[in-house]
Amino acid sequence: MSVEAYVFIECEHAKSKEVLEHLLKIAGVENARIVTGPYDLIALVQASNFKILGDVVISRIQAVNHVKRTLTNVIME
Repeated sequence: MSVEAYVFIECEHAKSKEVLEHLLKIAGVENARIVTGPYDLIALVQASNFKILGDVVISRIQAVNHVKRTLTNVIME
């Protein structure tokens, strides 16, 4: 079973482009964009199961320098 989620990412001031470059190199991150609003970036993450999705978010995305916090929304349909 494949799982997809949108991960909303808040970055430190003026670091969105740097974080974006790192995100696009992470396995499972299908796409990422800088956006306006309360979050600085949105990433589409694809994984084979929920455990791997969690590992990508916690161990890879949240570990990127200048990432302050994330909010993960699993795609239902």
